Amino acid sequence: MVVAGALCDGGRFLAARRTAPAEAAGRWELPGGKAEPGETPEEALVRELREELGVETEPVRRLPGEWPLRPGLVLSAWEVRLLKGDPRPLQDHDQLRWLTPETAFDVDWLEADVAFVGEVVRGLRGAGYC
Repeated sequence: MVVAGALCDGGRFLAARRTAPAEAAGRWELPGGKAEPGETPEEALVRELREELGVETEPVRRLPGEWPLRPGLVLSAWEVRLLKGDPRPLQDHDQLRWLTPETAFDVDWLEADVAFVGEVVRGLRGAGYC
């Protein structure tokens, strides 16, 4: 399983620009990564965001749906609360950008993230989360 986090803070959420692999470099995603054996998806997400962004987080709610990445591997996403730290690109990314509902689609998202971003935007516009 691959997990991604919509890191929400103050009516905005964080996007991260990939540096690799080549086919994804320069495109944007909700940060996250692969779960390790024995990890729950939530544990994997907290670990990945700590490694990639240097922040402590708390998964709040799983976003609806999942995206097949390749046979046997799917992407799921969560709304995530920032507990501690200032996000910075430590691994796999060269740029971070805080987005609002109005700017959410100003970046070139990876296809797997588009539906999740739409859900985050709905939440920020008043659905009671994020």
